[in-house]
Amino acid sequence: MNATSPAGALLLCRAEPETVRPVAHLLRERMLLAPAGDGWSVLVPEGKPWQGGAGAGAGAADVEPVDRVVAGWATALAVGSVWPVLALWWDGDRAGCTLASGFRRPVGYVWLADGTPAGEDEAMRTLAERLGLDPVPDVQSLEELTRPDPDADARIRLRGLLAVLTRIGLVLPPGLDPDTPGDRLYAAADDRPEAEPLVWAGWREVVKAELDAVESSRLGPWMRGPRARVLAGAQLAAGLPLVLWGLRRRGGGWVLAGTLLLAHGALGLAYDRLRGAEDGRG
Repeated sequence: MNATSPAGALLLCRAEPETVRPVAHLLRERMLLAPAGDGWSVLVPEGKPWQGGAGAGAGAADVEPVDRVVAGWATALAVGSVWPVLALWWDGDRAGCTLASGFRRPVGYVWLADGTPAGEDEAMRTLAERLGLDPVPDVQSLEELTRPDPDADARIRLRGLLAVLTRIGLVLPPGLDPDTPGDRLYAAADDRPEAEPLVWAGWREVVKAELDAVESSRLGPWMRGPRARVLAGAQLAAGLPLVLWGLRRRGGGWVLAGTLLLAHGALGLAYDRLRGAEDGRG
């Protein structure tokens, strides 16, 4: 990894693609979705929000840093979901990870390009706990990544993190490797027959897809009745302030998180009313 390395990122979701798909659509970004092992999926973004990186010229100041963009996406995906999202990112100067899980504060770690640790050790222990890693051997392996090692640059650190995650089922498709430029990552994923593009098709199609996903899952019966309506109302009530706060702070991730809460709340109310009407007709 060097000062001219273009930025890249991966979003690792601890859920199957059919579960991730409807939520990822709400990001309204061009991405590829592919299975990534037992109970994992990977989202490969096209990379436009951070294209231009180091040495991009006069317009570089307008490009958002890759870590900020993917942290916002991970937060938005994880809000209202029961599965965590781990974002891996890298550019010419640094590399790192950000884990988002529900409403809990995201946790992350950063390494400089030469592999120098630049984060808090506690972050790795929190990451291990939220991902369900073994509290002894897996945590020890993660803590090794936070110690000085002149032979390990940032790319090797990220590969070490991925090696630990293979113990809980993660298997990235070939060609999706840390330090690979974002456009090459996208091309590598696009070559995989199991990868599918996520293209925004409008709210109607997204809601229909999510309803279909709920209907075919074990969650359908739990999205009906008074408790489901209370939960949906709470999501709507929490989503609007998050959107407004994010707009004031120009925090794209929080706007997305609020939007997802609003969408989940509206979906819950719609599902309960729809199925209730069908039961009445029956």
